[in-house]
Amino acid sequence: MGMTSTSGFRSRVRRGEVLLGMFLQMGSAVAAEIAGRAGLDWAVVDLEHGAGTEANLLAQLQAIAGGGTPAVVRVESCTRIRIGRALDLGAAGIMVPQVSTVEEAQDLVASLRYPPAGVRGVALSARGAGYGETRHSGVSAIGESLLGIAQVETAIAVSNVAEIAAVDGIDVLFVGPSDLSHSLGVPGAFDSITYRDALDQIVKAARSQGKALGVHLPGVAAAEQYLELGFTFVSVAADGALLAAGVRNALQAVRGARPPS
Repeated sequence: MGMTSTSGFRSRVRRGEVLLGMFLQMGSAVAAEIAGRAGLDWAVVDLEHGAGTEANLLAQLQAIAGGGTPAVVRVESCTRIRIGRALDLGAAGIMVPQVSTVEEAQDLVASLRYPPAGVRGVALSARGAGYGETRHSGVSAIGESLLGIAQVETAIAVSNVAEIAAVDGIDVLFVGPSDLSHSLGVPGAFDSITYRDALDQIVKAARSQGKALGVHLPGVAAAEQYLELGFTFVSVAADGALLAAGVRNALQAVRGARPPS
């Protein structure tokens, strides 16, 4: 069996279990290992905004796997080679940013699947196929185990979200609040009517097609709001942001404890 089959991960997402994860943007295998051992339900290695590249992707995937956490890779763009490389290295799913059209959603799914269902290149010697443990008869099962995540983060995507949600193989409609709010002309105004209306359209589309809703929380205080709306694939933080906040909080606490001179 391929290494992409991580204990029914895709099935859990599709059943609507509340699964909490985070983004790994430091490009660090040590940070990835810490995250993998922390009890997360999933983690995303971020090749779009993160400091890492494909050169250190394998080490991060191996580090996450040590904790038994499924690892998704956010690629920079929806290209067959880029997605195929991440899958060959052992990603349990792919997240594509700014999926704004039905055609882009279909391209994402095609890149997850081996022929004849898709266009992924067949390399049974790759880590994603268990280093040769998978036979030709088993490649379709690998493809079906992979999670497909389309990020809905543009005004165009919102206008097409019903059609995007209807694409078979798109498992999660994932909201990027920052990008979406900027695209809608209300940067960072997550309580604005414009943003909330767009969110409602995304929720409606996902529910109508039985797809999971995902989001990178704009802050942990927003968790209840998004959970009440039906979001179940929820990112609680990013590694770099957690480190930065931890350093600032420690400095503030110690500086506040110093006796007056």
